[in-house]
Amino acid sequence: MDLSVIIVSYNTKEVLKKCIGSIYANVTGIKFEVIVVDNASADGTGKELSKLNHPNYKYIQNNDNLGFSKANNVGIKRSSGRYVLFLNPDTLVHKNTLSEMLKFMEKTPDCGASTCKVVLPNGEIDDSCHRGFPTPWNAFTHFSGLSKLFPKSMIFNGYNMGYLDLTKTHEIDALAGSFMFVRRKAGDEAGWWDEDYFFYGEDLDFCYQLWQKGWKIYYYPHVILTHLKGVSGGIKKISKEITTADEETRIRATRSRFNAMRIFYKKHYEAKYPWIVTRLVYLGISIKQTLS
Repeated sequence: MDLSVIIVSYNTKEVLKKCIGSIYANVTGIKFEVIVVDNASADGTGKELSKLNHPNYKYIQNNDNLGFSKANNVGIKRSSGRYVLFLNPDTLVHKNTLSEMLKFMEKTPDCGASTCKVVLPNGEIDDSCHRGFPTPWNAFTHFSGLSKLFPKSMIFNGYNMGYLDLTKTHEIDALAGSFMFVRRKAGDEAGWWDEDYFFYGEDLDFCYQLWQKGWKIYYYPHVILTHLKGVSGGIKKISKEITTADEETRIRATRSRFNAMRIFYKKHYEAKYPWIVTRLVYLGISIKQTLS
C-alpha cells in the first residue's frame, strides 16, 4: 500500500461524504486506502458512512469522542501504507494532489512530513498550513497584530513565516493537521500523536517531535487542497454558515484550543525560558481565552 488516508470525523456527515468522494474521484496511479475514524457522531455518520462500498475503505466507530490525537492513533494501528495522510473531513481533494505529493516525498528522503497549498473557499491560503513554531516571541507578534503590520518580516512574522515565497517549495517549521502527509518511518520515530491534546495544537506538537528527530517539514505549493475549515469545532468565522457544531461543542473547542497552548509551552518551552517569560505566557493565554 502506497498511502493510507486517515480521516477523523465528528458530526460532519455531509462534508465528509464529499471529502471521501473527492478522494476516489481524483486519485489515480497509486495504491491507497481510506480509513475513517468516527468519534461517536450523533448526526447519523455511522449509519451512512459505514455502508460505503469504495475499494480499500475502512470505517471505525469509536464509542466515545476520543479527540483528534487518540482517534488518529486508532487509525494508524489499522493502516498499512508506506505514507500516511492525515486529512480533515471538511476538505476537498483536487486532481493529482495526492499522487504528486507522493512523488515529492519519494524524491525528498529527508522529509518527514509535507503539505500542499491549502486554500480556503474564498481562494486565500489557509495560513495554518505554513507555520513557524509558536515561541513566546512569535506568539506575541502574532496575537498583538505586529505580524500583520510587517507581514514580510522574519522578525515580526515568524508565526506564519510570511517572509518566505509561497509560490516555491521550501522548509517550514510546522503544518496543519488538515493535510499532513507523513512518512511512516518518521511517524514511528516521533511516536505519532501525543494524546494529551484533545483538539488543536497536536499538529504543532507532532511537527516539533519530527524536528527533534532530525526530520524536515516541507511546504509544496504546486498542488492544492480546499479546506472549508472549522466545520467540526464551529469557532472559525469562515465556516460559521455551514458548521454543524452546537454550543457545547464550540465551548469545548475553544477550551481545548487554549489548553493546547498551555500543553505545548509546558512540554517544549517552559524549561528553556526564564520564569518571568513563562508567567507572562500563561497570563497571555488566559487573557486571550477569556476574551474568546
